Amino acid sequence: MLLAVIAACEVGFWVLLAAGLVTRYLLRLPKAGMVLLAAVPLVDVVMLVAGVIDIHRGGEPSFKHSLAAIFIGVSVGFGHQTLKWADKWAAHYLGGAPRPVKPPKRGPERARRERAGWYRHLLAYVVGVGIMIGLGLLSGRGYDAALGPAWTWTIVLVIDAIVSFSYSFDGAEAETREKESV
Repeated sequence: MLLAVIAACEVGFWVLLAAGLVTRYLLRLPKAGMVLLAAVPLVDVVMLVAGVIDIHRGGEPSFKHSLAAIFIGVSVGFGHQTLKWADKWAAHYLGGAPRPVKPPKRGPERARRERAGWYRHLLAYVVGVGIMIGLGLLSGRGYDAALGPAWTWTIVLVIDAIVSFSYSFDGAEAETREKESV
């Protein structure tokens, strides 16, 4: 049952996002659209409650609990940014706003954006792994099974850190070149 709730919540996330943007820009009902967009985080609450109920009813921590924790962590870390990104593009395509400015491919601004993205990833990781541990502790059976995917996620987080912070070196070189040319 938990997997069905997770799938429904993931679908619900995108349905609420699309409904909010369509309502806001196509139907020209900005307040109603904002209400729908504000409801997007509620799908994570539903997912968390479903996981807690499953554990409380005797469910053993497993991959499905980890999956719910990962989705919630990613939503906390990246949800606001995803909503802003989608809103800008919807405003452009549906509302006639100017096309969103593409981020720079190099330089200090790119380096800042990459680092900020990694910090969001770190937040998602901390929240997701915290939920995994919490569900494991709640079960009374330990959290080893729930933490299985956390090890893979840790490797992904480290690789992301290396890639994200590598742009800082590129940005530093670009700044030095700019200063030397002046």
